[in-house]
Amino acid sequence: MPLFMDVHTLDGGVALADVANAHTADLHKQGDHDVNYLRYWVDEGQGKIFCLVEAPDSEAANTVHREAHGLVAEAIYQVQEGS
Repeated sequence: MPLFMDVHTLDGGVALADVANAHTADLHKQGDHDVNYLRYWVDEGQGKIFCLVEAPDSEAANTVHREAHGLVAEAIYQVQEGS
């Protein structure tokens, strides 16, 4: 399954606890779209959120965000994992 990294920017910063709650909402909706949200990273001061997700395509990944909490990504990149 393809792997994607998405990027969100929230004006005014973002709290890690709020992102954790949004991630939990994603986990509850992901099965409806054959998506698997794996990990996320947060820069609280800059309001940046990065999500790593397995999905059939980028639109399926964004649909989970839209349905779970409404915070869709501003950009989604198909990536390959390296070491």
